[in-house]
Amino acid sequence: MSTTVTGTSGEDRSDYTRDESRAIRQRSLRLLGSLVGPLRRQIILAGTVLVISTALRVAGPALIAFGINNALETVLADGDWMPTILVVAIYLVAGFGGAALIGWYAVVAARLTQAVMLDLRKRIFLHTQRLSLEFHESYTSGRIISRQTSDLDSIRELLDGGLNELVSGVLYGGFTLVALVLLDWQSGLILLAMGIPLWFIMRWFYLSSQKVYRESRVISAKVIVKFVESMTGIRAVKAFRKEERNDEEFGELSSQYRDVNLRSIRLFGVFEPGMMAVAAVSVALVVLWGGLRVADGSILVGTLLAAVLYVRNFFSPLQEIAFFLNSYQSATAALEKVSGVLEEEPTVPDPAHPVDLWSARGHVEFRDVTFGYSDDRTILPHFSLDIPAGQTIALVGTTGAGKSTLAKLVSRFYDPSRGVVALDGVDLRDLHPKDLRRAIVMVTQEAYLFSGTVADNIALGKPDATMDEIRAAARAVGAHDFIERLPDGYATDVNKRGGRVSAGQRQLISFARAFLADPAVLILDEATASLDIPSERQIQDALQTLLADRTAIIIAHRLSTVAIADRVLVMEHGRIIEDDTPETLISGTGKFAQLHAAWRESLV
Repeated sequence: MSTTVTGTSGEDRSDYTRDESRAIRQRSLRLLGSLVGPLRRQIILAGTVLVISTALRVAGPALIAFGINNALETVLADGDWMPTILVVAIYLVAGFGGAALIGWYAVVAARLTQAVMLDLRKRIFLHTQRLSLEFHESYTSGRIISRQTSDLDSIRELLDGGLNELVSGVLYGGFTLVALVLLDWQSGLILLAMGIPLWFIMRWFYLSSQKVYRESRVISAKVIVKFVESMTGIRAVKAFRKEERNDEEFGELSSQYRDVNLRSIRLFGVFEPGMMAVAAVSVALVVLWGGLRVADGSILVGTLLAAVLYVRNFFSPLQEIAFFLNSYQSATAALEKVSGVLEEEPTVPDPAHPVDLWSARGHVEFRDVTFGYSDDRTILPHFSLDIPAGQTIALVGTTGAGKSTLAKLVSRFYDPSRGVVALDGVDLRDLHPKDLRRAIVMVTQEAYLFSGTVADNIALGKPDATMDEIRAAARAVGAHDFIERLPDGYATDVNKRGGRVSAGQRQLISFARAFLADPAVLILDEATASLDIPSERQIQDALQTLLADRTAIIIAHRLSTVAIADRVLVMEHGRIIEDDTPETLISGTGKFAQLHAAWRESLV
């Protein structure tokens, strides 16, 4: 068994097989069903309002036919205007009533759309937070942002406009066809016959645009990813003079996005004229055949006029349906990607029957652990290690030796492929998540600060901490003095990524945050790498005090940090090749002694 990410490999593809497309479509429909299911009553209300308003709108031409054929004849024969006035009044009531109901429907539909979008937006955010670190290390931030922004916008446009246009257009067209058949079945047959070429045109457009819009979503996501990664890594871009190459790559992606959009526009350039041609032929045939029948007295002029109006009205919503197909293709591709993210399952799942560990001592064990990030590469082969509670160990070794992997397994960011990682005798896979997060805290080299105050960032380790506790934690790691010198002290807003503090100061704040959490096991993964020599010396005493009476795992290339450890483990290719106290290893002739001698020489 190995840890692999499922479901993301095809997330940005456009060349799906038929079976894959069917599975993705079913997945998307399940998601859509789960979103609209709780809104069943509102949907029924919206549907009822739309049906009544459409019926009132469709009644117009029939009322006109009745007025011309009957009411006007009464005026001409007897000079009685009452039937005409009555028809006009009914026509106005139907028109105003239909308009009012359409307005009501628009409000109800908007509420439905916003309810669905709120649910979907929250689902994506909550689910992506719940997914394991493995997912986030393989799924770029730009793609996640694309799911929450452009993809959701496409779905909103479908629900907000396109779907309304489809439903109202189909209802209006259906009611119009029924009314036409009831009024003049021969004109109805002409319209049904012209529906055959119309169906072929719409099917061609649907199939052609389906592929184009899926490609559009893929390229759109790539444009967003490129932009986000370039802006996020702007320091590296400028440091390595990568601006010109980024311009070329972004320009190429933008050109591809333009080209695929032009292809969709060309589809409309064929589709719309085709519909207009079918509509024109239909009206011409109805007028021709109706005129011949008027001449021989088979139908009245009012009936012919109403039939022509119904034929024209039948084709008018097809433009709206075309716009729906536009929104639909784009939203379908977006919904496929969103449903793909929501289908992802954590590779580090919560235990079905969690074990509570109310008071952790910090005894960490690796029992014959095997782990690899992929099937073809094992990082830790049959790894065993016992770390007694309260002991501070330092992990030393070259890059790729497995130090950070060991730390991730202790933090349960990943689960071992085989074997057990245990805390106080309890397999981490069985430990209750709240107890695990309370007992084990990791401080990494990238000290991420969230938007908010310095105090808020420190209190992340203990949300209910008082200001006195926050200040005490800052003093313990030597951060209090520089915090007090900030413009607003502990109330200073650090902005995104700690823009108002230096890298070393961010690291000290992250130390304060971790120590305020008071874990049983503290992991420092290259946590002093951002500190300069004076800052590192400043916290040595604080580290010795704060690491006392807790289990600590220190991963550091700076061997000055290793000196405070009770025990040093030298790792190579996922195995421990040396294990002893710092003094013993330094005085020996092994790997650590060589590393330490080289480090001492580098300080001269």
